[in-house]
Amino acid sequence: MTRSEHGTHASESAVLITEAAPSYDDEFAARKRKYLWMMALRFPCLIAAGLSYQVPWLAFAFIALSVPLPWVAVLIANDRPARKPEKASTFQRERHLLEEREYRVIDG
Repeated sequence: MTRSEHGTHASESAVLITEAAPSYDDEFAARKRKYLWMMALRFPCLIAAGLSYQVPWLAFAFIALSVPLPWVAVLIANDRPARKPEKASTFQRERHLLEEREYRVIDG
């Protein structure tokens, strides 16, 4: 039977066996996605500000939200994320001796 037939998912049975950080390419891709999402959020904020011009405080809130977005997006994109405190598995089996008996030593 496969794992999916048992009802367990890979995330439930996965064990972290290394304390190595994620690869630079993976971190860079994640930072790029965050940057793109934040910059994509700026344009709808400006449109919402234009559409809500009849309620000045709401229009101002949308503009105030959209102004620091590029700065924050660049800061997040350029900064590597903090290392998550993940604990690697240190499981070790018991070590058994092959033979547990005393030997008679003969000096010659």
